Amino acid sequence: MLDLILGVAKADERIRAVSMEGSRANPAAPKDRYQDYDVSYYVMDIAPFYDNPGWAIERFGKPLIMQMPEAMRRPDGGGHFNYMMLFPDGNRIDLTFKHEKRADGGEPSVILLDKDNGNGFLPKTLRGDDAIFNIKPPMPLDYYSCCNNFWWCLNNVAKGIARDELPYVMGMLNNVVRPELHDMIDWYIGTSRGYDLSTGKWGKYFKCFLPAHVYAQYVATYSAGEYAEIWAAVRAMCDLFRELAMEVARRNGFSYKQDEENGIREYLGWLR
Repeated sequence: MLDLILGVAKADERIRAVSMEGSRANPAAPKDRYQDYDVSYYVMDIAPFYDNPGWAIERFGKPLIMQMPEAMRRPDGGGHFNYMMLFPDGNRIDLTFKHEKRADGGEPSVILLDKDNGNGFLPKTLRGDDAIFNIKPPMPLDYYSCCNNFWWCLNNVAKGIARDELPYVMGMLNNVVRPELHDMIDWYIGTSRGYDLSTGKWGKYFKCFLPAHVYAQYVATYSAGEYAEIWAAVRAMCDLFRELAMEVARRNGFSYKQDEENGIREYLGWLR
């Protein structure tokens, strides 16, 4: 795959540099056969490569499906253009064309090719670690806001159940309440194991860092669409959040506001 990606770039003088981002550029990311190739091609003029899927197909092969986000939502491209290609052998290339000098945003990246030796689009070196993704220690306001929003927004979940508004219930539970739980899980992991690690996008590495019994509690916070199961998931979520929040408070010198939990639990019990 890398031979193909670099071969295309070397054969075209308009492509001046190549960098790789994403999990393949991150030494801390787990390695498996499902990793994408997140690649950037740097060109002087983006126009010949803009919304030109035939160019990509001719060089990389016909994909099972292709997505071009800029063509769908931002016709001007915003200074770049992306071809996301999933191939029949399971390989996926997310190929982005750029025509601006690379700014180091702190994400892990690898220089694969630089025809201008640091005098063009790319600096001599790019950042290789993933510290930008590490868990951030909670400030007091972060902690108290997280707790308040978690408990407060559960009243909306309960009202949605009472009104038989399943899409609203699931949206509120998983898109509003759950992110607060995820923040608390991050802080719990950080206070237990240190903050020099990342739990991944949407907590995909929680299983790697949580004790088995805590992860089992987390799994129980997911439900199917039956309201009895949703109530059980809400109870599991409340119990887990309380356990973790009290531990995070203890280790950071915060005060857990038990009255907020008591208030919403009383309301949930009444409404149920």
